[in-house]
Amino acid sequence: MLGLALAGVAVTPSPAAAAGPAAHYLMTAFTNSSESNMYIYDSPNATNFTQIRANAYRPPSGLIRDPSVLRHTDGQYYIVYTTNWTGDTIGFARSPDLATWTFLRNVRVGLNGATGSTWAPEWFKDTDGSVHVVFSASTTGTAGQFRPYRITATDGALSAWTAPVALGIPANYIDSHIVKIGGTYHNFLKNETTKYIEHATATSLSGPWSFTGTGNWAGWGSGLEGPALTRLPDGRWRLYFDNYTAGRYYYADSSDLNSFGAKVELPGLSGTARHFTVLREDSGDGTALPSGARSLRSANFPDRYVRARDNAVFIDPLSASSPLADRRAATFTVVPGLANANCYSLESVTAPGSYLRHYSLRLRTQANDGSAVFRGDATFCGRAGPAGGGTVSLESYNYPGRYLRHYNYELRLDLRESGATFAGDASFTVTAPLA
Repeated sequence: MLGLALAGVAVTPSPAAAAGPAAHYLMTAFTNSSESNMYIYDSPNATNFTQIRANAYRPPSGLIRDPSVLRHTDGQYYIVYTTNWTGDTIGFARSPDLATWTFLRNVRVGLNGATGSTWAPEWFKDTDGSVHVVFSASTTGTAGQFRPYRITATDGALSAWTAPVALGIPANYIDSHIVKIGGTYHNFLKNETTKYIEHATATSLSGPWSFTGTGNWAGWGSGLEGPALTRLPDGRWRLYFDNYTAGRYYYADSSDLNSFGAKVELPGLSGTARHFTVLREDSGDGTALPSGARSLRSANFPDRYVRARDNAVFIDPLSASSPLADRRAATFTVVPGLANANCYSLESVTAPGSYLRHYSLRLRTQANDGSAVFRGDATFCGRAGPAGGGTVSLESYNYPGRYLRHYNYELRLDLRESGATFAGDASFTVTAPLA
């Protein structure tokens, strides 16, 4: 959402990049060092994860084992997690920005009060839009016979839930992770008796389930738990799992969820992260921005340009006759994205090494501190501008669904909205540099 004009000449962006949307992979985990704090990691390729938040969230009481993350329709991130080794609750928390988390509630879902165990809740969003949490429960504690159950949200705020419903899987299974492909539900789960990860399918979330992969069907061995799936950009699936008996973490890939390759140790985090989920998010549509020195002109206030002022960012009235210092403050060098080279970062020409980045959902210019958080905050992906006319929009790389837009002339990140106001506020013309 940058726009610069020199003598009123706009620069036409090159055609849309063939790469399409840029993916990144968000992981929420507890670690070997703490089952009371959640850590957050991010990866551009689902393989090499970098920590972006240590001790990101600590619940007011109890544990935060097995945190599962969902991006809801309100644009916020929700986690659900195991609250204790024994008991009958699961916990919920929410964040708009992965930095500030709010405890929402513990929901009582267990089967036998404090004498039972309620473990490994996992989000599952069905193709009809319904949101479920699948968890494992035993009536007799940690050594009991676990079965998978589900609860279903009855409101859009994810604050009200149905009573637990058995998934239809026999005892003794835990750690169900479900995805749906076409009309088939795929359930990867741990056989708690044999310690193998097995695979079951069904045409209904309530079953009946047929086991298509049992025992050592994939050749990964036993002593495994916590299966979690994500989809790769080439359409393949990646299944992560915790080899808890050896203290190592692995993944294996599949093109069809029926046959998988050999397990590969997860670099960097093997032996550190425990029982996590990985959320894939896509930013941009591949629309390209021209590189080099550019300015960004507002689509709905064409006399105003994106300009850094006192470390904040605004759209200000500017022209070729404006003072040179003002025009330089509205000139940025478009470079490959610091977090993903398929996207873009915007470096200040007045303060080389400083970039546009979002902070608390507001835009500012700041010197690159080399952190993964900064790289993500300073990376934006191109989309065709909703205002049309060759304009572009810049979608946040690490908060997909949020766009640079001006509000009271200040630049911030907002969720995409329908209507002409947002379309104009979030669309910019990339022009020749003002300075």
